[in-house]
Amino acid sequence: MAKRWRIATHDAHDVATLERAAGVPNVVAQLLLSRGITDPLMARQFVEPKLTGLREPAELPGAIQAAEIIFAAIESKQRITIYGDYDADGMTATAILFRCLKLLHAEVDFYIPHRIDEGYSLNAEALEKLAAQGTQLVVTVDCGVASVAEARRAHELGLTLIITDHHQLADELPPAAAIVHPGLPHDPYPFPGLCGAAVAFKVAWAVCQRASGEQKVSERLRNFLLQAVGLAAIGTVADVVPLVDENRILVRYGLGCLRTQPTVGIAALMRSTKLHEKSRLDGDDLGFTIGPRLNAAGRLGQAELAIELLTTENQQRAETIAQFMEEMNLQRQALERSMTRAAMKQARTFGDPEMAPALVLADHEWHAGVIGIVAGRMAEKYNCPVVMIANDPLGVKPGIGSARSVPGFDLHEALAECGHLLESHGGHAAAAGLRVTPQNLAAFRKEFCRIVAEKLCDAERSLELLVDAEASLQMLTRQIVEQIENLAPFGNGNSRPLFCASDVHLAGDLKRMGSTGKHLSMMFDQYGVKMRAVAFGGGDWEEELSRVDGPMSIAFRPVINNFRGRVTVEIHLADWRVE
Repeated sequence: MAKRWRIATHDAHDVATLERAAGVPNVVAQLLLSRGITDPLMARQFVEPKLTGLREPAELPGAIQAAEIIFAAIESKQRITIYGDYDADGMTATAILFRCLKLLHAEVDFYIPHRIDEGYSLNAEALEKLAAQGTQLVVTVDCGVASVAEARRAHELGLTLIITDHHQLADELPPAAAIVHPGLPHDPYPFPGLCGAAVAFKVAWAVCQRASGEQKVSERLRNFLLQAVGLAAIGTVADVVPLVDENRILVRYGLGCLRTQPTVGIAALMRSTKLHEKSRLDGDDLGFTIGPRLNAAGRLGQAELAIELLTTENQQRAETIAQFMEEMNLQRQALERSMTRAAMKQARTFGDPEMAPALVLADHEWHAGVIGIVAGRMAEKYNCPVVMIANDPLGVKPGIGSARSVPGFDLHEALAECGHLLESHGGHAAAAGLRVTPQNLAAFRKEFCRIVAEKLCDAERSLELLVDAEASLQMLTRQIVEQIENLAPFGNGNSRPLFCASDVHLAGDLKRMGSTGKHLSMMFDQYGVKMRAVAFGGGDWEEELSRVDGPMSIAFRPVINNFRGRVTVEIHLADWRVE
């Protein structure tokens, strides 16, 4: 589907004013204005965030109350269970609190529900099992705020329950001894965009303060908190929350902490992925290397192993788990490729996928742990909401579904309208899960597509690239691109700057990259200036690009490439069109 390019316009006077007042280079001033940052103080804080910019735990609703309960449980030798989630955010959140409590000699373990058998968040059977095993205090991370009935069951079982979460609230809050959440309506927090790991980090920080008896913690606990910042950075990037405000600070400093003082397990994971060879880490390393390997373990039912990696002090054990996680990630990638091919083939049986209001696809051979990734790929490719369902091979149990949306369409709301056809559903506007019986699948597909057709207009379905500015290849000196890098870390809410250039020609052969050839390498020439480009995921462009014989316009992101000590500027191709 062709993309529309919307190129930002910049008032030269506004750019010059911010450049002088904030003391930033001209290109950085342009990019800050593109991000809606006009105040010089905010501009300086964005370019040079300080770790001291993190808000104290006392400002986060429920954090101090939770810390008091946890510390009292530690002192009275109560058995504490950290109840986590099976994605990277939930795993890092679990590891942060588990390591904190272990450091304080608590009697603590953790519990992660099985992705397929139990599903997301608290469940009554798990709570009953924990109570029978002697757990007295349950602390949730990255889940629980919508588990009203399960919280009541915890109370019936005599369990003390603390909920730490960041997800969408239910109509009522669950009965718990403390609820730590940045979006509580009665006690608003200045920044509601924290992920589960960041919330857990604030609770751990509060517990460390309580254990130290003052706001300034002991050196031993301070070293732990710095490592915890690194784990929170992984969860923040992996959960795709906006990289602004406190999230930006956590990731900016977390990247440094992961590089200079990683946990034993993270160090092993970086060695297995060759990240230890890099002079510095960036957000993409978390989003495309570390995060996916943690998520692969969760998707394939091995979340506990990933948390063991994040918490172990045994280097040999860490190396073994890191290598096994590498193999799991390869398995996940193979599953993803085969399922994507099958999904694209199935989508065509319903007509032209690019004309469909939505896609609801199902197969009994699909792995329930991977359907979310494929749904995201399909939604991005066809720019429409996509529901992928892993049917029960025997046709007895409900199929497990995962849905991904596009900007402008609320999945949570749409699934609620289809609720009479579903066994269960939950999630938020952009991503959701569901269960549907084989008997209701066709009716659900029809109803869901009808709702999307009514609510998502054609204009919202057209793909759009937001281009920050026009730039020639000659402009992209190492100095300029390094100035652009001052806006890092890049990710959701702070995308790597996108530029466009015209009258560009291909220079040299196209070359597929990667073990499966899904990436594409090429050379561009503009007015005698040549520059290497890589199109990640653009392998399918090879045939079409090879037929181009003339000038092109390209949309791209400039990057610094440091390969074996040789530093060069190259570009990542986002889109192209023939002039």
